[in-house]
Amino acid sequence: MAKSEKISKSVIRRLPRYYRFLGELEKDGVSKISSRELAERMRLTASQIRQDLNCFGGFGQQGYGYNVSELREEIGSILGVNKQHKTILIGAGNLGRAVAVHLNFEKYGCKLCGVFDSDEKIVGAEIGCNKIMNIDKLSEFCRQQQPQIAILCIPKTAARQVCELLINLGIKAFWNFSHYDINLDHSGIVVENVHLGDSLLALCYGVSNAENNEE
Repeated sequence: MAKSEKISKSVIRRLPRYYRFLGELEKDGVSKISSRELAERMRLTASQIRQDLNCFGGFGQQGYGYNVSELREEIGSILGVNKQHKTILIGAGNLGRAVAVHLNFEKYGCKLCGVFDSDEKIVGAEIGCNKIMNIDKLSEFCRQQQPQIAILCIPKTAARQVCELLINLGIKAFWNFSHYDINLDHSGIVVENVHLGDSLLALCYGVSNAENNEE
């Protein structure tokens, strides 16, 4: 259980990584691990790991370390992976289709329950376990199903209007691929922005910088 003080974003950003590494340890048959050993695997410091986990209460025992399965379950509970938040996808083009088909939503605490697009050519087609619905059906669907999360795989030019509609329909969080700055107009909404181009540019910088150092 989290302590009363506000948890920093940097700590929250590390939680999924802890969850992933502990899952890998579990698959490898590791039952317990010390903060030092976990730190070596994750390229962090043992002090950092202890500080991060202490934000959410006491985990582990001095001289024993952490029970891998129990710690992963606790972090999963903090992340909400067992809640299966109802999630909708707006935009079933190439990117939206890839997200819908290749991501195991249930594994990450979400249930994809609706996919929408404005292109009549693909409306009615199946994408994963869902049929693509016309965007005109969005309001009625949200009132009936009450989803909490929306994934935006639509152009930036269309995102603002769609966001305003979704927020009015009760959407609380966005996984945003649209490049529209949602928080600029809507404070208090949970947003995870995904900029694939930014990530690629950072990679290019790393390669260029390494090449410059070799010269």
